[in-house]
Amino acid sequence: MTIRTRRAVATAAVVGLLPLLAACSGDDAPGEATSSGSPTGEAQLAGTVTLVTHDSFALSDGLLESFEQETGLTVEHVAAGDAGTLVNQLVLTADSPLGDVVFGVDNTFASRAVEAGVFEPYTPADIDPSVTALVGDGLEGLTPIDEGDVCLNVDTAWFEAEGVEPPATFEDLLDPAYRDLTVVANPATSSPGFAMLLATVAEFGEDGWVPYWEDLAANGLKVTEGWSDAYYVDFSGAGEGGARPIVLSYATSPAFTVTEEGDATTTAALLDTCFRQVEYAGVLAGTDNPDGAKALVDFLASAEVQSDVPANMYMYPADATVELPAEWEQFAPQSAEPLEIAPADVAAHRDEWIQQWTTAVIG
Repeated sequence: MTIRTRRAVATAAVVGLLPLLAACSGDDAPGEATSSGSPTGEAQLAGTVTLVTHDSFALSDGLLESFEQETGLTVEHVAAGDAGTLVNQLVLTADSPLGDVVFGVDNTFASRAVEAGVFEPYTPADIDPSVTALVGDGLEGLTPIDEGDVCLNVDTAWFEAEGVEPPATFEDLLDPAYRDLTVVANPATSSPGFAMLLATVAEFGEDGWVPYWEDLAANGLKVTEGWSDAYYVDFSGAGEGGARPIVLSYATSPAFTVTEEGDATTTAALLDTCFRQVEYAGVLAGTDNPDGAKALVDFLASAEVQSDVPANMYMYPADATVELPAEWEQFAPQSAEPLEIAPADVAAHRDEWIQQWTTAVIG
C-alpha cells in the first residue's frame, strides 16, 4: 500500500503477460468442505464477476485488463469503504451478496464473516506454502493475498526539530511529554484501529488493556473514524499539514516518506507496537458466476498480482518467494515479534472488547 490511498498509488508497470488461468470446476455447494483450485474439467469462463474490496485496493494500470483479455471475463469493482465497513456490509447482505469475490477482509474481522456464512470455501491450486501458512485457524477456504504490520509511527523530523526523544513503546505514550501528540483510528469502524486494540490486549492482558486506554485517553489521545483521516489529516509526517507526530499506521509507511535523495525517511515505525494483519480474498457464497469467481481469486493469488502488491498497496505479498522493492529492507522492515491474538479469541471477544474500548475512550 503507497500511502496515498492507505497505501499509495505507485504505477508499477505490468510485468509480462498473465499466464493462462486454469478453468475451475464449479461443483462445490456453499458451506461444503474447501474446494481446491485444481480443475476437474474445462469450464467456459464468461460473463461478469464483481470484485468487492475495501477502499485501498489498487493494482497497476493494465493488470486487471490483462486478466479480462485472457479469460474473457468482465470485472466490475465495488469499493465498500474501510475493511470494517466492508465486513459489516458482507454480513448484512449474506443472503444477497454484493458481488462474486471479496478482497480485503483481514484476520481481525474475518471470523465474523465466516460465522455469518459469507464465503464459499475455495483454495487456488499450487499456492506457495508461505501463503498457506497465513490462512489461520478457522479461516480455511480463504486465500491470503498480503500481510503487513499495523504499528504506531512517529514523525522523526518533528521530534528532532522539537528536541524531544521519540517514544518507543505503548507505555511511553502515557508520559506527559507526549500529551496531545497521538492520533489513532476507532476500533469499531477501522481495521487498523481494531488491530491496535488487539495489540494492547496482547501486550497488557485482559486486566490491563482497558486501564491502558483510559490513561492514553487522559493523555490527550485523538480518535478518528478511519486510517486515512488519522494519517493524512492529523499526522504531521504525511506532508498534509497535520499537527500530531504520533499516528497509528503500518510498518511500511516510512517507505512512503523517503526523502527526495532516497537515502533516508522522515518517519519511523515503532516495531514493538505491531499487530500483524493478513488480508484475504474469498468467493462469496451465492455467487452467480462461481467459475469466474474462482478464476478471479486465482488471479489475485498469482505471481503477477503478488509482485504488484508492494508498489500499489504497500503491503507485503503473502507469497514470501516474491521479490520485494530494494528499499523495503531499509525503510519498511516487519516486526521480529509482532503481537498476536488467536482468531478464536478475536471471534469470541470482538464485540465485548469494542464495547469496553468505546466506554473507556469515547465514554
